[in-house]
Amino acid sequence: MSESNRRDFIKAGSVAATAAIAATSIPAVRAAGSDIIKVGLVGCGGRGSGAIRDCLKADKSVQVHAVGDVFEARSKGQADSLKKQYKERADIGERAFSGLDAYKQVIDSGVDLVILATPPGFRPVHLGYAVEKGKHIFCEKPVAVDGPGIRRCLELAEESKKKNLAIVAGTQRRHQKSYVEVAKRIKNGDIGEIVGGRCAWNNDGIWFNKRNKGESDIEYQLRNWYHFVWLCGDHIVEQHVHNLDVTNWFVGAHPIKATGMGGRMGGTNARPDGDPQDVGNIFDHFAVEYEYPNGVKIASYCRHYPGPGDVSECVIGTKGTIRTASGGYFTLNGKEIYSAEKDREDTSPYVQEHIDLIANIKAGGTHVNELQQVTESTMTAILGRMSTYTGTSLTWEKGVASKDDTMPKDLTLKGEHKVGPVPRPGHTKFM
Repeated sequence: MSESNRRDFIKAGSVAATAAIAATSIPAVRAAGSDIIKVGLVGCGGRGSGAIRDCLKADKSVQVHAVGDVFEARSKGQADSLKKQYKERADIGERAFSGLDAYKQVIDSGVDLVILATPPGFRPVHLGYAVEKGKHIFCEKPVAVDGPGIRRCLELAEESKKKNLAIVAGTQRRHQKSYVEVAKRIKNGDIGEIVGGRCAWNNDGIWFNKRNKGESDIEYQLRNWYHFVWLCGDHIVEQHVHNLDVTNWFVGAHPIKATGMGGRMGGTNARPDGDPQDVGNIFDHFAVEYEYPNGVKIASYCRHYPGPGDVSECVIGTKGTIRTASGGYFTLNGKEIYSAEKDREDTSPYVQEHIDLIANIKAGGTHVNELQQVTESTMTAILGRMSTYTGTSLTWEKGVASKDDTMPKDLTLKGEHKVGPVPRPGHTKFM
């Protein structure tokens, strides 16, 4: 799919990416005198289901106004579940939309804030339409899976700032009390100048759904989205982006180069053997060295097969070392500065990010906008994947300029789509 087609998505109108942007900011989205914030959900799978409930927990003024998913059973099921659980706070009525254009129906339904939680291959298009329509946004990470998607999101970061739209991304560690405290310590110079570090997301892997009888290629790939590059970007992008986002945050920059290696060992529940058309075409392990400005090197690891679990980050400075672990212990020079057991946080970071977003919307003024930083973190992950797939070192500029557009052409729910082979480092060419 060309970049213009990507923006148009399925023949169904233009995102109007080149339309002139008003010099003044968008007026307040809520009706005069109303405290209600009408929220729409795009993507009713596991993450979307969690995000909308986190948003409802965050502020009593939140009201679910519309939901949408490519599959009708998902959108209607989500609507019914929310109505049953939240009663009048789920004022959805008949606004449970389905199909590949459900995102437009949700965004056009009169919402103030939209939650974008579909597989990330669709994120640039959905973000584009939400920005065009002047909506505040909570978008799940990552925000793209390829170079064309990254370039679009960088454009949207600028457009959304000009429109003064509030955008918070699902990189929840940036809203987690313990991580925020560590970031402050690093900025204050507690460990001196950063010279290196590491980060990891190593675990056994994720679910895999076998193909149902009569499913089209697109239906099957959407239902099994984590296993196809065009939809998830591979697990270094979909999952390990959390750790890479923390690394960029702590270092205060994005990398300038990546050199990676990895592959698909297969033979596991998370990565079964077989034709990529049936079992997907993503890797199950990556090891990437990222080079940052001033010669800082960060070692990055992620794995999806049985073995020791490790979800953590570490930064080494001239005066000391900070280690972090999701749900675990944080140490500074070997001394505990945070413990999940002793210092249990009052609010889940998954809820806190919505608290921060809604408070910012209500406050008015210049709104928070995290799209630039989450796009850079997403590109960090994509750069590592590109380097690993091709077996080459790649600069940031070359990665961002990649023309490898992974979105299928003329996408329809009942359509066919032949996926590419599992990449072969040293043989797969950079595009």
